[in-house]
Amino acid sequence: QVQLVESGGGLVQTGGSLRLSCTASGLTFSEYVMGWFRQPPGQERKFIAGIRTSGNTYYEDAVEGRFTISRDNAKNTVYLQMDSLKPEDTAVYYCAADFGIRGWRGWGQGTQVTVSS
Repeated sequence: QVQLVESGGGLVQTGGSLRLSCTASGLTFSEYVMGWFRQPPGQERKFIAGIRTSGNTYYEDAVEGRFTISRDNAKNTVYLQMDSLKPEDTAVYYCAADFGIRGWRGWGQGTQVTVSS
């Protein structure tokens, strides 16, 4: 059973930084594309960043240049470095693994990020 556990969220002021972590179990981590998603209050969950097995990364426009996704296959962990945070980045952040036609899977409880103005 795939299990992903997010951590590292918190309260930060505008312009600040946070580093989120997501540790995986129940899958061969190095073989999966990993992604970060977020769900702002009252809105749907949306994709924001992904990292392929090759290490290549891709981002949603709103976070491009401010957020950096990375992975450590030895630790079964994917990270999201978030810099220059804005109030509109306030959301619950989730990670997931890309199971191809089965979609993104392994949703955890998420970690809350709150950016104060």
